Amino acid sequence: MSAYLWIALGSAIGGVARYGVTYLFAATVGDGFPWGTLAINVSGSWLIGFFNTLSGTDGRVLVPVRVRQFVMIGICGGYTTFSAFSLETLNILQRGAVLSAAAYVTASATLCLAAVWSGHLLAARTNRLAF
Repeated sequence: MSAYLWIALGSAIGGVARYGVTYLFAATVGDGFPWGTLAINVSGSWLIGFFNTLSGTDGRVLVPVRVRQFVMIGICGGYTTFSAFSLETLNILQRGAVLSAAAYVTASATLCLAAVWSGHLLAARTNRLAF
């Protein structure tokens, strides 16, 4: 199967997962604040950091390039939602809630960077384990 089809399949899986997580958060905590998008961006950042390190050239799990494309470009690309994040930030600002918008931007950037770093650290530690 070509790289484009693997990436498209991964994007479909990521998009459906994104919809499910967004729906779950809206149903449980409401949609006044974009908690679902924040959770998606954090968990997607963690996943891409973990998978990149675990399956990289120094990683414990060596996978074909197509698998990395499927997971990192396809699934993570279809799942994470920085375009939605940007639009939601604009919507918050247009409502005049500048502090809420600043909190959302700060929380998103800080938590996503922390997630990608922690995913990297866990995969790096996993790479060093003796099996």
